[in-house]
Amino acid sequence: MEKIVVFTDGGSRGNPGDAAIGVYIETLNKEYGECIGHKTNNDAEYGAILFALQKIRALIGKEKSKKVHVDMYMDSELAVRQLNHIYKIKEERIQKLFMEIWNEMLDFGKVTFTHVPREQNKRADAMVNHALDNASKQSSLL
Repeated sequence: MEKIVVFTDGGSRGNPGDAAIGVYIETLNKEYGECIGHKTNNDAEYGAILFALQKIRALIGKEKSKKVHVDMYMDSELAVRQLNHIYKIKEERIQKLFMEIWNEMLDFGKVTFTHVPREQNKRADAMVNHALDNASKQSSLL
């Protein structure tokens, strides 16, 4: 089974606050960062995971995605433990995001979630900060 390695991150300045996602699809050498509005850190982490799965499927096609193992790395230990069924998800909005991710996972052969230290997630983190910095610059120009 072909493997696609992806790093995701989500963050907010304030919790909740202005939030963004960052995704680095290492195998395909693609990176993305975008603002997602006023959200919590956990909302942003889940948003990044969802975005990554949707983007990978769009890039490689639904037919090929069935034969792919998506190996996701993130520095949110909470999200990893929730997605790996170690922790329960108590917040209703996160439960909804979890279900969206679960449905997206059905389009892939396998999806795994692994926690990594922040130092190993620099590209995705940089995309989050780049998106938030650019949004801040844009709003200061208005």
